[in-house]
Formats: sequence, C-alpha cells, structure tokens
Amino acid sequence: MRVLIADELEQSGRNALAAMGCEVRYEPKLQDDALVKAVGEFLPDALIVRSTKVPEAVLAAAALKLVVRAGAGYNTIDVAAASRRGIYVSTCPAKNSIAVAELAFGHILALDRRIADNVASLREGKWNKSGFSKARGVFGRTLGLVGLGQIGREMVPRAKAFGLGVTAWSRSLNPETAAHLGVELMTSPEQLAAACDIVSVHLALNDATRGMIGAAFFDALRPGAIFVNTARAELID
Repeated sequence: MRVLIADELEQSGRNALAAMGCEVRYEPKLQDDALVKAVGEFLPDALIVRSTKVPEAVLAAAALKLVVRAGAGYNTIDVAAASRRGIYVSTCPAKNSIAVAELAFGHILALDRRIADNVASLREGKWNKSGFSKARGVFGRTLGLVGLGQIGREMVPRAKAFGLGVTAWSRSLNPETAAHLGVELMTSPEQLAAACDIVSVHLALNDATRGMIGAAFFDALRPGAIFVNTARAELID
C-alpha cells in the first residue's frame, strides 16, 4: 500500500507504517495545487493529513481508497465528494483528549490571571504588579461544559481538583451518567450559560452544531464570565 503523509506526523507513526509494509512518502508541507500534483504523481492508496484541506480536486487526482485525518474532526475534508468516489474517510477520535483538556484549562487560568496581558506588558518594560495581582480565582466558581464527550469528561477531574463545581449540557447525556461523573445536568446551553462563571466548549462540528453558540447563549452568560472554545471556530456565532 502506498501512503502519502501531507502533514507533520511523528517518526514513530511513520516507522509503524513502514513496518507494516507500506511505501510511505512524507511531505508535510503539501497543500493546494502542490498536494493535487503529489497525489497525481505518487498515486497513493491512502492519504494522511492533519490540518491540510482535502477538497475534491485532491480526491480526483488518483484512485485513493482512504483519507485519514490524524485528529478528531473531519471538517477539512470534502466527505461528500469522497463518498461519491467510494473513498473512505477516517479520523482518530479521543487520541488527544488529555492534551486538549489541559489546553482548555490552561486558557481558563490564563484568562483569570490575565497572564497574556501581563507578559505583553512586561515585554514592553512595564511591571504592573498591583494591576495583575488581582484575580477572582477559580476556586468555588462553576464551570459549564458544552459537550461531554471524551475531552469534556477529561475536564471534570481537573475542574474538581481546582475546587470548581461542574455543570454540563450534552445532547446524549442522561441523568445517570451525569450523576456518575459528578456533574449537574443542564437542559439547554442557555441554561448552562446562566448558571456558570466559566464555560468551555467541547462539541463536534456538524450541521446541527454549526453556529449553535449564538446571541441567546451570550445574553444568558453572566457578566465577566470566562468563555473558552478549543473546539471548532464555526460552532460560535
């Protein structure tokens, strides 16, 4: 099997493909017309990408059998065109759940402590200790999770370790599961927004969720609340 890797992929992954007998071509900077050309010349059976977009022109350049996104989402791949051509599209869900949860929590702490502003000020030669030493803190406040898949669930123990109460909304979450996870179940994103000091979004992007977080949600959010989105940008109006 010929495999074209058009994004950064760690050496261990490339070695594993080679050990399976795959002929691997690694060109992590390919995109747009260069990607179309490479697919047409190498004639791969499988294409592996991360953030690189895979439009129909790429899919039409060779008899691809499989496109793999080394990540959880697939919004960068023309899935409809792939389906028409009989090309399978695969993702790697839950492989980076801990990393994303850590990033989301890092953003929460950075916003509360205004770390980015502090660093920017310091690099300008200013030291505003009295201003940047003030923070509300997260202990005793309430975190709302919009979406409680694997990443959202990784947020729960981290939030509890910092003394946060946790509420959640999810289309598939039932009261029994919520109780098991130790979170309070909300009936809508807007109800969650009204009950929380901090909101973190962990939804997949699809037709049902595109633009879901809109005016009604932000109207319900408490003044001064922290809002973090480490999921897809298109979820937010």
